[in-house]
Amino acid sequence: MTLLLEDFLMIRELKQKGWTISAIARETGFDRKTVRKHLNADTVPVSKKRTPRKSKLDPYKAYLLERIKEGTTNCAVLMEEICAMGYEGKSTILREFVQPYREAPKKQATVRFETAPGRQAQVDWAEDIGEFLVDGVKRPLYAFIMILSYSRKRYIEFTTDMTQETLMKCHMNAFSYFNGIPQQLLYDNMRTVVTKHSVSQIRFNKKFEDFLAYYGVIPKACKPYRAQTKGKVERAVAYLKSNFLKRRLPETLEELNYEVRKWLNEVVHQKRNQTTQQCPNDRFEEERSLLLQWNKKPLYQIRQWELREVSKDCLISYQQNKYSVPYRYAGQQVKIHETNEGILEIYDEYECIATHLLIEGKHQMAMDDRHYQGLPGTKKEQETNLHGLATPDSPTPITNVANRSLAVYAALEEGD
Repeated sequence: MTLLLEDFLMIRELKQKGWTISAIARETGFDRKTVRKHLNADTVPVSKKRTPRKSKLDPYKAYLLERIKEGTTNCAVLMEEICAMGYEGKSTILREFVQPYREAPKKQATVRFETAPGRQAQVDWAEDIGEFLVDGVKRPLYAFIMILSYSRKRYIEFTTDMTQETLMKCHMNAFSYFNGIPQQLLYDNMRTVVTKHSVSQIRFNKKFEDFLAYYGVIPKACKPYRAQTKGKVERAVAYLKSNFLKRRLPETLEELNYEVRKWLNEVVHQKRNQTTQQCPNDRFEEERSLLLQWNKKPLYQIRQWELREVSKDCLISYQQNKYSVPYRYAGQQVKIHETNEGILEIYDEYECIATHLLIEGKHQMAMDDRHYQGLPGTKKEQETNLHGLATPDSPTPITNVANRSLAVYAALEEGD
């Protein structure tokens, strides 16, 4: 048996240190005759390179390098993807392969703070997450995140803006997802929530504070430049970016929200948390009954009442679109209100006189032919007037107009 140069030198070195032939054989794995032969040899063996062993990861390295080039170095994500392609090895080999391409994280010491079940949730926005198709146009997206501090169960929703109205809708969707409401919500200093934050005073946005009060929630703002105060949601944002957003995702907002909900249910809430050593779903079973009751009152009406004057062609304007009302209200003032279900309701002093589905887009009309029936003038004049106002792209009007007292909505705003 021919030894490699490094094996030959090791045998000679061990012998010089006083090792016996039997000990050298046990250490190197060679037969005693082979050890003795090379100790007595006068020539040094020619060095040969070892043939590298094949790795189970080899067929997938080209794919992994492509994904690393795209910015994905999360081994959990990459492991899922190559296993789906047929990889049968362990994650250790994968981690060793990916490690040189990962940046070392910078860590800062913090004090861990845990809250009681049902006590608190933390809220934040994830920004800079890319562009996706919305109504056929690529737009920048944001992700709303609410995480229950005790169980770590979270709700995530992608949106096209971070307005206060969108923030309120996301809150209600999160409460519905948890089927309960935490007693306290912790925010950073986002402008739609906190209007002033100094050493001596914290002032919340009045409209948003009213929204939280409607559901019995106490708002709390963390100290400026102290992101670790709401470290749970900060880590949730980081995990969203490093795991979910590193996957190959659909290009539309609707499909993206479907996929993130699936990811939460099948991956995040089933995975054991490193801090609690339990998965969020198990801890949520303890927390569920301690949340405030959800759905015991009507949804908070985000849009407030607004006044509009009806034009002579029986239309009112709302968000750069026009909607018809019965012709007898031409020249009068009416009250309008947008419901959470996407319906525009138009009231006179006492009752609902028209309803329309909200139009998607701008500079369009929604017209109900019944609003012009009985309009004074000749039949020809009426037809000309109607056809002159209508547009081929006008949304189909709602056929049944609801008649409800304005007092109903006044009661809702008062929380009755």
